[in-house]
Amino acid sequence: MHLQNPSRTMRNLSMHSQRGLSMIELLVALAISSFLLLGISQIYLDNKRTYLFQQSQAGNQENSRFATLMLNEYLSKAGYRRAPDQLVEDAFPQVTANTDCQAFTKGSPVTAAKDQLGICLRYQPTISGELDCQGDGTTVFDDSKAFKAPSASSLITLVLRYEPGAELNTGALQCKSLSASSPAYVELLTGIADFRLEFGVGGKDLLEKKLTEGSGRFVKAAAWTDNSGPIRAVRYSILLASRESQRDGDSQIYSDWYETSDATTKARLAAGDKSRIYQVAHGTQTIRNLMP
Repeated sequence: MHLQNPSRTMRNLSMHSQRGLSMIELLVALAISSFLLLGISQIYLDNKRTYLFQQSQAGNQENSRFATLMLNEYLSKAGYRRAPDQLVEDAFPQVTANTDCQAFTKGSPVTAAKDQLGICLRYQPTISGELDCQGDGTTVFDDSKAFKAPSASSLITLVLRYEPGAELNTGALQCKSLSASSPAYVELLTGIADFRLEFGVGGKDLLEKKLTEGSGRFVKAAAWTDNSGPIRAVRYSILLASRESQRDGDSQIYSDWYETSDATTKARLAAGDKSRIYQVAHGTQTIRNLMP
């Protein structure tokens, strides 16, 4: 029987137990792993930033489409008469100014809001009990005949105005129905950083003016008075904003809007910018039955 040398056995066990990663190998592995983790983290952060940017931009675009659709819908109703043979002066009587609107002249379906940040408009309902922007129904009238004028009490009068928010993305477009039993402003759309409104004015010679004078036919809502002439068209521009810290670098949309703003608006925009993403919506709507 052959006996193994004990010293040789211990030496073999010692050599076997010392096999493994050296300190240099461990450091190299850690360095490679660190680079891989940094790369993966950077890819994740870039993808997250791109996703948030796209989501914010998509939100602005959706709000701009909704705002344009809604404003055009309400403005297209201004001046509507259920009976075409009814005189405009009879359909829309003179109304004195109130806390929300400037005075409506006889036959005028639109006027400026009292705070100069909106417009007041009125129209006849198509059907009895038609809902206004507050969800209230109009006074019941006989609508069995298609071209019969409704009662004067059924006339719908709305106030559409812009209400600035504490942050640029919390400004809202609001509506109030002065025809409702309990008039109150309701929020139609948020995310509005700024709102501009202009009125197209002119008398019966409007179409006879030269094209070079076209720009002078629109006046800012804040500068409009009864002496400016009847409002025949409404032009609006809306600046929509996302939440803060959503963009890197400058925004051309913001810069262009800022440069054409007054001093008060510039101060508000500069204080609330905070690297937001912006979108602008425009629209022009002529008032029904008022074009010469």
